[in-house]
Amino acid sequence: MSKKVTVITTTFQDLEHLKQVMESLQSQDYNNLEYIVVDGGSRDGTLDYLTKQRKFFDKRGWSYTFCSGKDEGIYDAINKGIELAKGEIIGFLFDRFACANALSRLIAAMEEEDADGVHADLDYIDEEGKLVRHWAMKNSGKLEEGWMPAHPTMYLKREIYDQYGVYKINYRIAADYEFMVRIFKDRRVKLAYIPDVLIHMFYGGTSTSGAGSYLQSFMESMRALKENEVSHRFKICLIRTFRVASQFYIQEEEIENMRKREALRLEELKKLREQKEA
Repeated sequence: MSKKVTVITTTFQDLEHLKQVMESLQSQDYNNLEYIVVDGGSRDGTLDYLTKQRKFFDKRGWSYTFCSGKDEGIYDAINKGIELAKGEIIGFLFDRFACANALSRLIAAMEEEDADGVHADLDYIDEEGKLVRHWAMKNSGKLEEGWMPAHPTMYLKREIYDQYGVYKINYRIAADYEFMVRIFKDRRVKLAYIPDVLIHMFYGGTSTSGAGSYLQSFMESMRALKENEVSHRFKICLIRTFRVASQFYIQEEEIENMRKREALRLEELKKLREQKEA
């Protein structure tokens, strides 16, 4: 039997975005799935929508849980989801899977390499459907080279959280970076890697919403390296900054690949909607 995978989504007053995220999750072909939504106390119809989705999850045989209440920000909400999770593997979905077999491919890669986790590439796409940034970090595992996997594509065994802890809620932007520095600095956590885009990320989130956010991210990244006793902190952050900047240089081939993936994703979404209406 396939391993149980928990996918966690956090949301607050963002129903239209949540609908896109959930439809993407519902299109996946992986069978042994638990889905947890942690809502920060929305009053925009989110709870009614979440309640109505239970019929779909019951029909698929997937576990489904949602909760709503005040939290201390996105990382606190993520931690609540991890605490509720019953899966052997845990990941997060705040955006859209690029294809219906994305989750299956991620888990298969983990199992084939007997890895502790997995990551892949992702595309940042704006509201008009334009490719803004292409993240392909490969799998060197060397923090000193500015390496860091794309967090939205990363799935880890539950035991990694048991061993290393969860996300620090006193970070506003870079708690995901601090967490990854914590688990990867000693190179004991083995990641599989899929050199293909499996996540289409909404551009304009907390860490990508302007120059001020990038500056705060830089400063929090410096702090994360210091707290984890990693040397050459400024150099590492500078290299990361250049690597991030290079991701905005989009080649025509990448644009065409994104268009093909998006066309396929929309076709898969059409089939899902037809199934739900049947």
